Amino acid sequence: MAASQITQDVFFVGAVDYKRRLFDELIPLPEGTSYNSYLVKGSDKTVLIDSVDPPMIDTLLENLSGLGVKKIDYIISQHGEQDHSGSIPELINRFPQAQVVTNKKCMNTLIDHLRVSEDKFIVVEDGGELSLGNKTFKFILTPWVHWPETMSTYLMEDKILFSCDFFGSHYATDRIMASETGWDKIEPAAKRYFGEIMLPFITSIRKNIEKLKNYDIEFIAPSHGPVHDDISFIMDSYKEWSSDKLISKVIIPYVSMHGSTEIMARHLKSSLEKKGIEVLLFHLTEDDLGDLAAALIDAATIVIATPTVLAGPHPQAIYAAYLAKVLRPKVRFISIIGSYGWGGKTVEILADIVSTLKAEILDPVVIKGHPKDEDLKALEDLADKISLKHSEMIK
Repeated sequence: MAASQITQDVFFVGAVDYKRRLFDELIPLPEGTSYNSYLVKGSDKTVLIDSVDPPMIDTLLENLSGLGVKKIDYIISQHGEQDHSGSIPELINRFPQAQVVTNKKCMNTLIDHLRVSEDKFIVVEDGGELSLGNKTFKFILTPWVHWPETMSTYLMEDKILFSCDFFGSHYATDRIMASETGWDKIEPAAKRYFGEIMLPFITSIRKNIEKLKNYDIEFIAPSHGPVHDDISFIMDSYKEWSSDKLISKVIIPYVSMHGSTEIMARHLKSSLEKKGIEVLLFHLTEDDLGDLAAALIDAATIVIATPTVLAGPHPQAIYAAYLAKVLRPKVRFISIIGSYGWGGKTVEILADIVSTLKAEILDPVVIKGHPKDEDLKALEDLADKISLKHSEMIK
């Protein structure tokens, strides 16, 4: 994607990766992603905000060349991960006069990970400012969205918040402004992104959203995805996703070796839906775990459905439980259902994994072999219990 103007002398110069399908060897990317680097030309100084993932450095350099950039005075690094800062060493080689502007924690990260020499840095504090002549940056430390050294940068005259991973989305598009694509298309990607990356840090997100109330913001320019030229959509969504609000929704991640557990999962789904409860099934060997992460944002209950494999849960069920553990959703209730052949400790193992969520564990339904009438009745009883818990929660 070629460089695109955001406001006067402010440009997107990053790279859009339409083909990438896995991020950090972990996060599925059904819509690809972008690595957003921004150029700001002041009357006295020129600044680059963040770089790109190293394999995309040529795109960044082509965009800078296309804008006639001969000199960069400052490179602002808002976050030390490779997709943001990995190209900084090459940029320093190309623009040796450039100094890297960041906070103390991020400086240490860049020294450790990228071997940037300490004498190349200008260290800024929360609320610190940097003048480009006719344009002024104010630095806002926003820790734990989603690393401890993350910060945002506010361009005062243009009212642009360069927000780093905050308010981002893995969404590849050649339209730099979100309004050109439409929030209805961006919202699912933004919610997935929140579930995959931000969900463990909702307490910090609330604090940092509160911190931003002091700024008059017209544009939010994140490190991934389109620039928000109507900030109400993404801001209101983040407020809702990071709130304590839950809905009467049950997530059932399941895996089934010979069909018994799938019958149980679908019967429970049907029983819950008859009570007006939204239910989402996720086939753990087929479905996108990014969608599962998004669904966990506001679900009240998780029911993990698994067969027993060598006396324990199926490995995919263990992965789902561990995913819930590390994402730390606001879920209130958890249960476990499944089938076994001769015995095991499936319930104990899964319950131990999710114990840190501080959710109430509802009586599991674990049966021997193919589900019988009494087993289906036990699932209906579990649906009754979940419905009652949800009703009490909503009061």
